[in-house]
Amino acid sequence: MTIHFIGAGPGAPDLITVRGRDRIAACPVCLYAGSLVAPEILGWCPPGARLIDTAPLDLDAIVEACATAHARGEDVARLHSGDLSIWSALAEQTRRLEALGIPYTVTPGVPSFAAAAARLGRELTVPGLAQSVVLTRTSGRASAMPERETLAAFAATGATLALHLSIHVTDKVVAELTPFYGPDCPVAVVFRASWPDERVLTGTLATIARAVAESGLERTALILVGPALAPGDFRESALYATDYDRRFRPTGRPA
Repeated sequence: MTIHFIGAGPGAPDLITVRGRDRIAACPVCLYAGSLVAPEILGWCPPGARLIDTAPLDLDAIVEACATAHARGEDVARLHSGDLSIWSALAEQTRRLEALGIPYTVTPGVPSFAAAAARLGRELTVPGLAQSVVLTRTSGRASAMPERETLAAFAATGATLALHLSIHVTDKVVAELTPFYGPDCPVAVVFRASWPDERVLTGTLATIARAVAESGLERTALILVGPALAPGDFRESALYATDYDRRFRPTGRPA
């Protein structure tokens, strides 16, 4: 039997892959992060499924629940919010499962930064302004940042920054980024993207800290920083230009 790790998306129950939904429907056991996964998603579990909220559990208890289900010959749907490739604790769980000889699969999900960009109606990579997106965070109690992964190092590239788990240190974020992006650089804070109580704050590095303080937001919010958030006048890419020769739209000009 198999443990199926499934990215449940940013919040809205319809922002989950068809594969993820089908795997949930086929598993008699479901482990889910109760504070982060929409309860409607649990409605896809089969009748009589055993539902286990992992919010109060430590890693040992989570792995034990997986091992118990495996011994019973039961497949497990292990739901995480967003996508499993970042900040999901996937690595520590799969390492334990591999040591126990328990097979697993991974189904990706819609990440929160993508849901936030969609809510803003923005592309995060705009020609001439930014062609990279850095997904990062600030140090926290659960996990410190590696010494070389600093906001200053990332900001020096001019890339669009998507800062997770950092809303509580907005003042620090602003202070470290302003020397690189300038006080007028656009910023957006998206709280619980795609959830019914979603909130969006927009401003600049000069104004966003005050906006956050007045909003009362303390967690589950993403900070996006970079000129791509308010691109204004920019050069269009050559991809769709009339004279751009490409495989599926040849111009007929000699090479």
